[in-house]
Amino acid sequence: MNEITTELHRLQADFLERVTENLAEKASDEGKISNERMDENQLIHYNLAYHTAEKYISEVFANHAAMKKQEAGNSSPPCIEEDLSLLFAGDALSRLRAELSCRFEEYRLSDSELNSLFSPKVNRMIQNSLAPKRSDSVAQQVLKGNFGSDVLSQEHTMIRDTFRGFADEVVASHAERVHRNNEFIPDEILNGLSEMGAFGVAIPSKYGGCLDEYGNIGMLIVTEELSRGGLSIAGSLITRPEILSKALLKGGTESQKSKWLPALASGTCLNAVAVTEPDYGSDVARIKLGAEKTEGGWIVNGVKTWCTFAGFADVIMVLVRTEKDPSLKHKGLSILMIEKPRSKEHKFSFTQEKGGSITASSIPTIGYRGMHSYELNFENYFVPDENLIGEKEGRGKGFYLQMAGFAGGRIQTAARANGVMQAALEAASRYASERKVFGKEVGAYQLTRWKLARMASIIQASRIYSHHVAKMLDEGKGNMEATLIKFYASRISEWVTREAMQIHGGMGYAEEYAVSRYFVDARVFSIFEGAEEVMALRVCARELLKQVLERKS
Repeated sequence: MNEITTELHRLQADFLERVTENLAEKASDEGKISNERMDENQLIHYNLAYHTAEKYISEVFANHAAMKKQEAGNSSPPCIEEDLSLLFAGDALSRLRAELSCRFEEYRLSDSELNSLFSPKVNRMIQNSLAPKRSDSVAQQVLKGNFGSDVLSQEHTMIRDTFRGFADEVVASHAERVHRNNEFIPDEILNGLSEMGAFGVAIPSKYGGCLDEYGNIGMLIVTEELSRGGLSIAGSLITRPEILSKALLKGGTESQKSKWLPALASGTCLNAVAVTEPDYGSDVARIKLGAEKTEGGWIVNGVKTWCTFAGFADVIMVLVRTEKDPSLKHKGLSILMIEKPRSKEHKFSFTQEKGGSITASSIPTIGYRGMHSYELNFENYFVPDENLIGEKEGRGKGFYLQMAGFAGGRIQTAARANGVMQAALEAASRYASERKVFGKEVGAYQLTRWKLARMASIIQASRIYSHHVAKMLDEGKGNMEATLIKFYASRISEWVTREAMQIHGGMGYAEEYAVSRYFVDARVFSIFEGAEEVMALRVCARELLKQVLERKS
C-alpha cells in the first residue's frame, strides 16, 4: 500500500477508534447501548456512521489499488487506481479533520488529542494526496473513458458485458420516455430480463436460479448495469425477488420454497414488497396492518404505502401483525404472500369471490418512475395458511425474515446507486469533452477536472467496497457493512449526479439530457430500503458502539 495512504488510514482509524470509545461510554446504560442516550446527540452518531463508512471503504479501496499496482509492476508509472485511492483517502481524512475540529468537545476529545491531528506532517500528507496534479491526471483519464481498473473475474466480466449490452440497446432507449410520461415498464424489458435469468440471480440453482454460480457479486453486477441504463425500469426489478427469496430461504417451508422460488427465478411470478404504513416507515416493529386468524387462513385489513411494483406483481410480500398482544411488538409480526392479478394501471382494484378486496392508487413522484409506487388498502382480504412464510412455525418471525431480506436489498441499493453514478459520470465526461465555454472545452478547466476526478474516485471506491461486502454476505457475514455502504452510496450519489448536472450547465436542467433524470432518481436512494437517518443511528452507529462495549467486557 502507498506510504501516504497507509499513514492516512492509520490516523483515520486511530481517531475514529478513540471517538467511538468515548461515545460508547456516554451512550451505555448498565453495560448496554441505550437508544435514548444516543438520541441526546443524534448528529454526532450520524456523522460517526458516515466517517466510519468512509474509513472502511478507503481501506478496502487502498488494498485493491496496491494489488493493481503490484500486478502492473512496481516500476510502472502510477496506475489510475493508486491515484483514485489517494484522492479518496485524503478527502475522507480531511472531512474527518474538519468534523472533529468543530465538535471536539462533543466527541469528548482533549485539546492535545485534537492538535495531534493537525500536525504539519498530517497536513502535508493530505495536501499531497489531494494535489491538483493528481486530480488533473485522473481527469485526463476519465475524459478518455478510463474510469478505473476492472475488478471482475472473467466469468463476471461476461455477465457484465451481457447486461451492459442489454442496458445500452434496450433499457436506455425507453428510459427517458417512461420517465417523462410516467409510463409502465415496457414488455420488451420484462420479457428480456426473464429470458436472461435476471430474476434468479439471488436464488440457488436448486430452485432454478444462479446464486451458487455467480454469488452476490453477480447480483450486484446485474443490478449496477441495469441501473446504469435505467433505474426504475430495469435496475430495481430484481430487488423485490431478492428480498422475498431471502425470506423464503431463511424461514420458508420446503413446500413453499419449491413452489415459489422457481417461479420467482424464471420471472413467471413477479413480486412486490409491502412494509411501510402511513404512520410507520422505518420503525418496522410498530406496524399495525392486521391479519386475523380464520378457518383455513387469514383475513387482512389495513393500509400499506410506498409499495413499489404492486400493480404488476403476482404476489406481494406483506409484513402483518398476526398477534394481538401489543407487548409482543416486533415478535408479533409475520409475513404473508398475498396473491393478486396483474395491472399496469396507476389505479387498480380486485375483489375476491367472498368479498375481500384490494384497492390501490399510485403515488406521483419526482423520479423513480416506471414501476409505480402504490398505497394499498386491504379490506377483509383472505390469504390461505400456506401463504404465511414458515406456516405455523413462521408466526411471529416476520420481523427477522424481513430483516434477512433487507440486508441483500441494501447492498443492491448500493449497486443501484453505483450504476446511476456511473451513468452520470459518463454523461458528464462526454459533455465536458464536447462543449466549449469561453473558447475552451469545459473539461479543460481545473474545477471541472477536480469534479470529474472526485466523482471517479467515489464511484470506484463505492463499487470496490460493494463487491467486498457481497463476498462477506456470501459467507454469512456483513449485515452492518451492507447497511454502511447503502448509507454511503445513497448519500454521495446525490453529490455525484448534482455535479454531473452542473457540468452540463443549463442543459443539465433540461429533460433533453438524461443527466436530469439521474439526479431525481438518485434522490430516492437515501429514503427507500431504510431511511439514511435510521440506517446511520439504529444500525451502523449502534453496532459500532456495541462492538466497543463487547471488546471491553
